[in-house]
Amino acid sequence: MALLSKKDANLIKDPLADNNPITIQVLGICSALAITAELKASVVMAISVLFVLGIGNVVISLMRNIIPSKIRIIVQLIVVATLVIIVDQVLKAFAYELSKTLSVFVGLIITNCIIMGRFEAFALGNGPWRSFLDGIGNALGYGIILVIVGFFRELLGSGTLFGFPVLGNPINKTGLYAFGYENNGFMIIPPAALIVVGIIIWVQRSRNKALIEDN
Repeated sequence: MALLSKKDANLIKDPLADNNPITIQVLGICSALAITAELKASVVMAISVLFVLGIGNVVISLMRNIIPSKIRIIVQLIVVATLVIIVDQVLKAFAYELSKTLSVFVGLIITNCIIMGRFEAFALGNGPWRSFLDGIGNALGYGIILVIVGFFRELLGSGTLFGFPVLGNPINKTGLYAFGYENNGFMIIPPAALIVVGIIIWVQRSRNKALIEDN
């Protein structure tokens, strides 16, 4: 017997491709632009959102029958803010330099449209298990785009991955690398992230024509 039914498995698989929160729903773009200049920051942000959305969806689902409709948004904000504070404190305790790099963007997870959208659209109407799967699926869909964007931006912009030289060792302060590669400074500024996301969207739609909107 399969661990997950086909319907439950789709809660995880769909956001990875055909219903990706960034490339299809166009949510969470701000963090994709702001923190993906380094691959390490992209991975940490992806893990942070995975924790917040996975646990948050379960908490909201468990409380869905006792939350007054008029204050549901306030309750959702309190839940996500509590989880974000936990993430922020863990980062400061175990990865202080990285926490400074992410700085305000960890706090902005509180208002991430993906998280609030899943609370409102799914967790309030479904049980804890399915809400957990939905949270994990959407967080993975968000995270995989951040990692892809961070990979290309750091590789092409700095010649490194996770801070380690990949395209050769720099031979002078201009960023020129041993076999002719020179850092592309454009890749480490926010507009480059938008271009990389645009290329991902183009590839995704070229592979699945059903995603192309009719004019």
